[in-house]
Amino acid sequence: MKQKWSTQKMVYTAALAALVCAVTFFRFPLFGSKIHFANAMCLLSGLLMGPLAGGLAAGLGSVLYDALFGGYDLLNCAITFVTKFLMAWICAKIAFSGGKEASSHSRNTLACVVGALSYVAMYMLKTFIFQMFVYGYPMETAVVTMGSKLPASLLNAIAAMIAAPILYAALIPALRHAGQLEKMRA
Repeated sequence: MKQKWSTQKMVYTAALAALVCAVTFFRFPLFGSKIHFANAMCLLSGLLMGPLAGGLAAGLGSVLYDALFGGYDLLNCAITFVTKFLMAWICAKIAFSGGKEASSHSRNTLACVVGALSYVAMYMLKTFIFQMFVYGYPMETAVVTMGSKLPASLLNAIAAMIAAPILYAALIPALRHAGQLEKMRA
């Protein structure tokens, strides 16, 4: 079955992508990396809009930041799009499984945990591949670099796991009351 995209759904996807991009600006250095709530917004996009639209919002918002403000090259932007898309997609697939449509708080929390940890795993894999095969560093250097990035990545993941389900639970009553939730998911 072909999915139909209404103008409102496209606007919501773009608005969430812009939110993901904007939230990425608010970061601070910690443990040799950066702490931010962009991952929470990526997970929230998945919970609000479902796998495809939520994944697109997460991927597009993240790649928009990287391309315009992060100074990343095309390859890194493509990797960012894929990993952030997959984080939101995995989260939404779990939250929307079994016909639940992200209506179970415990399932949504589990979905956020799995989505956030999936992203950490993909980020660590990217770091390893780049260290070993792009930069040509020895295994020890790759492991040390991964070890230096892991604490901040896990901290970002934990913040996202906590913030996304809480934000979702806070937003859903207002979106449902205004009749907008159905339009986001249509």
